[in-house]
Amino acid sequence: MTDARENKIKLLIVDDEIDFLEALGERLEMRDFLVRTVANGTDALVLCDSEKFDLALIDLKMPGMDGQELLARIKAEHRFLEVIILTGHGSLGSAVECAKLGAFSYLPKPYQLDELLKVLKDAYAERLKKKFAADTARTRELLKIAQEDSPRGTLRRMKELDDEER
Repeated sequence: MTDARENKIKLLIVDDEIDFLEALGERLEMRDFLVRTVANGTDALVLCDSEKFDLALIDLKMPGMDGQELLARIKAEHRFLEVIILTGHGSLGSAVECAKLGAFSYLPKPYQLDELLKVLKDAYAERLKKKFAADTARTRELLKIAQEDSPRGTLRRMKELDDEER
């Protein structure tokens, strides 16, 4: 029997405005997301290292580590985690920089819930597409290795591929 939580999209929300964070988290949980919330970038990185997330919704302006730095660090460590920047302090320059760092989308506060839900759905679809492509390439590589190498060489190369996935 599968846990109903396994079928939900796992979403991390990072925002230093606690009331906003709690309200948004509750609204998205009611729409079948499995939501975890944190109020700063440092806690977000710790949580990303201990749990797997599909999506992250990150505020741009936060004390300490801002959303742009958090975006860069998350994308460096978690290549299939799609990040959406949600900000009340947006500018064209920061939007361009976030896009260069790998943000899926950049949305202004206040947000429209329907628009946010569409972006989250599209980001999840993109995550699945990238993960499928990577899994397919990895499977092809494993098949090629198995056909061309000795058993010991196959195991060594499979171990290398496994280490690269982490």
